[in-house]
Amino acid sequence: MLEKTYDSAAIEPRIAKQWDDEDAFRAGAGAKPGAESFCIVIPPPNVTGSLHMGHALNNTLQDIMVRFERMRGKDVLWQPGMDHAGIATQMVVERKLMEVQQHRRVMGREAFIDKVWEWKAESGGLIFNQLKRLGASCDWSRERFTMDEGLSKAVLEVFVSLYKEGLIYKDNRLVNWDPKLLTAISDLEVEPIEMSGHLWHLRYPLEKGVTYQHPIVFDEDGKATEWETRDYLVVATTRPETMLGDTGIAVHPDDIRYTDIVGKHVVLPIVGRLIPIVADEYPDPTAGTGAVKMTPAHDFNDFEVGRRAGLRAINILTVEAKIEIVENEDFLEGLTPSDLQRGVWQQLEGMDRFKARELIVSIFEEAGLLDKIEPHKHTVPHGDRGGVPIEPRLTEQWYVDAATLAKPAIASVKEGRTNFVPKNWEKTYFDWMENIQPWCVSRQLWWGHQIPAWYGPDGQVFVEKTEEEALHAAIQHYLSHEGPMKAYVEDLLENFRPGEILTRDEDVLDTWFSSALWPFSTLGWPDNTPELARYYQTDVLVTGFDIIFFWVARMMMMGLHFMKDKSGAPIEPFHTVYVHALVRDKNGQKMSKSKGNVIDPLDLIDEYGADALRFTLAIMAAQGRDVKLDPARIAGYRNFGTKLWNATRFAGMNGVKADPSFLPDACVVTINRWILTELSRTIRDVTESIETYRFNEAAGSLYRFVWNQFCDWYLELLKPVFSGEDEVAKAEAQACVAYVLDETYKLLHPFMPFMTEELWAQTAGEGIARDSLICHAQWPAASFADDLAANEINWLIDVVSGIRSVRSEMNVPPGAMAPLVVVGANALTQERIARHDSALRRLARLDGITLSDVAPKGSAQVIVGEATACLPLGSLIDLDAERARLEKSIGKIEAERSRILGKLANEKFVANAKPEVVEAERERLAELDLQKGSVDVALARLAEAG
Repeated sequence: MLEKTYDSAAIEPRIAKQWDDEDAFRAGAGAKPGAESFCIVIPPPNVTGSLHMGHALNNTLQDIMVRFERMRGKDVLWQPGMDHAGIATQMVVERKLMEVQQHRRVMGREAFIDKVWEWKAESGGLIFNQLKRLGASCDWSRERFTMDEGLSKAVLEVFVSLYKEGLIYKDNRLVNWDPKLLTAISDLEVEPIEMSGHLWHLRYPLEKGVTYQHPIVFDEDGKATEWETRDYLVVATTRPETMLGDTGIAVHPDDIRYTDIVGKHVVLPIVGRLIPIVADEYPDPTAGTGAVKMTPAHDFNDFEVGRRAGLRAINILTVEAKIEIVENEDFLEGLTPSDLQRGVWQQLEGMDRFKARELIVSIFEEAGLLDKIEPHKHTVPHGDRGGVPIEPRLTEQWYVDAATLAKPAIASVKEGRTNFVPKNWEKTYFDWMENIQPWCVSRQLWWGHQIPAWYGPDGQVFVEKTEEEALHAAIQHYLSHEGPMKAYVEDLLENFRPGEILTRDEDVLDTWFSSALWPFSTLGWPDNTPELARYYQTDVLVTGFDIIFFWVARMMMMGLHFMKDKSGAPIEPFHTVYVHALVRDKNGQKMSKSKGNVIDPLDLIDEYGADALRFTLAIMAAQGRDVKLDPARIAGYRNFGTKLWNATRFAGMNGVKADPSFLPDACVVTINRWILTELSRTIRDVTESIETYRFNEAAGSLYRFVWNQFCDWYLELLKPVFSGEDEVAKAEAQACVAYVLDETYKLLHPFMPFMTEELWAQTAGEGIARDSLICHAQWPAASFADDLAANEINWLIDVVSGIRSVRSEMNVPPGAMAPLVVVGANALTQERIARHDSALRRLARLDGITLSDVAPKGSAQVIVGEATACLPLGSLIDLDAERARLEKSIGKIEAERSRILGKLANEKFVANAKPEVVEAERERLAELDLQKGSVDVALARLAEAG
């Protein structure tokens, strides 16, 4: 006998240990001989991370699919792993070292990396245990790490191959630079923060002898009526400190104010450089003065304008975002500064960017060049780890030719070889991919895959998998070219000092580089492993929309480039990308620490159990709709689990036990044939919903079947059978209940794995063990159908539900008995009433049932099919209230009829909607017409009753 209550805190860890002890989730576990494969690679969480609600949703949906396919007998691999999280991990370890007054640059690179590995062994990867608490059924024996030996081998192979194909190169471009962490960071690591700042309007004098007419007065139509002659331009900026690196002023080519001075110059204040006025479509003529200062080395938009217009890019900041101009050759080129200018530059030299901003503004003000200052709210990009404003910085970095690699990845989605679910995310994918920029893959860190590039004494780069190979390539290169470098290298070789020929690049690769290889590197590539042959292409990728570009697209690019079939055709890393929505708080707000509305899934598991959390996330995970998570909902779905637990206990107390000889088709009792039919319908619905990634619909079908049909109706209708004298009917009911419970546990297992595993084991029978864990049990088949039985019992349920609803609405006391008069019943309905007389009396609290052609006066009425069930409640009801109820009902019917009539009258809807959608609306309109007719009759009868 089951315990009275389900104790998730005690049972879930025990079940998890059982799965682990039995290696239940190893690749291929439970698979049928010759089964097709099914593979999902886990989006690798950061080694520094802990479970958050996004992880909980993402991994719940993956686990539903994995358990479902495993039970269908497929050879399943859910490949787990973690990302080394370059910046995050380095920050964690550096902070720990600073606690004991150790700095990585003092201890050196090798010793620091050793410390990182020590931290990883002791504290990294706690999230895996948290995922196990959630019930994730990965093959934990195959855990991978983006810095392990195998994945490092794959990274080397890819980098060297792409370099030698010309798809990786070095270039001077702008990057997001974190002045605190002193490294380039990706766009995903940039957090936009709205701040209150200022917009400084600065005057830049035109070169000597140049003026233009500036409009100052306008008429009602917006036409200029007065102008003034100006010998300066006004530009507005939120970052005055960058003006030291200005190399141009851009105006729109159609802006007639500046047509005559395009090609002329302004004198850059403080600096003294003549910089050109150029025409470009980037400036907005309606914004401000329409003139925009160009700082190509410190602004992404300016960089692109500068490339089009041939403007110089002058970097005036250090890696720590301090002014660097006094000995800056790029800055000094072409200048002949006065002593006064040099004095100002000396003041600015080494100054923090924000302190320099204050000084520069004051200099402009003193010189009469500060036009005005406006308060200005704007978004400032910050590094999400360093927490300081990022600085666009012109540096030499390593880049991947993403535009070339993107072409096959774009074609794959356009040609349907890779599909997004929901499909609307394809537009986001195309927007990014068709406007893709070179991918900066170098990071100025120590933790990560060090770039396999070595430099010779003259700066010549050699990219190879090992230092030995690079040295060999360097020697071959230098000895084959006449000149001083040849003699230099020969001297080093003769004196046994070849180690002085090369210096290794200190940078490491962007974390996203190694994770881009995830679908095939985790399976053993570049080696031809059995796992690679068996499980690649993987099947479904489950991810959030925010990394479609950063991860999904890059996996597509790398997979198509490196993975080929026997004929050499590219193979996509997955055929489907399921994009789940965000988990928000109950008010629809995005969770954030600053708002204080973050919900910790581990707290929810502690309070409600993992099954309740999983089922809640699944039933709310409608495609394209964010999950608004309210802990009260989780409590409600914990009650759902409790309902099934209690139903199982009730069944056990009534002699229900598994009967191996039970055959559904042999059942004769209508109630049993009804539940078996509804079970098959549920099996079909749940199966189709999971196959099409409609997890909420699958969970909804299970909820309705378990709570409503099985618990509320089936077991209730069986009570007389269990307590009756018909032993044959009782035995059939007991065997049928056991069978339906077993199939229900299986259906529910992907959603609520812990409870169903426990129920599966506990209901095998005293002293009897199941043939397998439920996670390896065979998925149910929708093989039973008896529409007559289903229609009959569903009719009974509709009648009782309708009467109960009316009694509730009319505030009839629960214990009060009432007669039922059925009007307009055809022969089939009369037969059903006779067969189910006892059930109707018991369940609807009736003291008699009669047939009539006329509805009694003063009766509440329920339309069921062609008949009307009337409750002549006499003094028990308020006729005015009943009239109001019917009028409210007809109001709702009329409103829905109007809505549908409007849609059907819309030619665009009828022409463009799917035919089945239009037909469904027409059928619904016909149903509403029938309902309206029935309610009209009921209102008329109520009027007759007074």
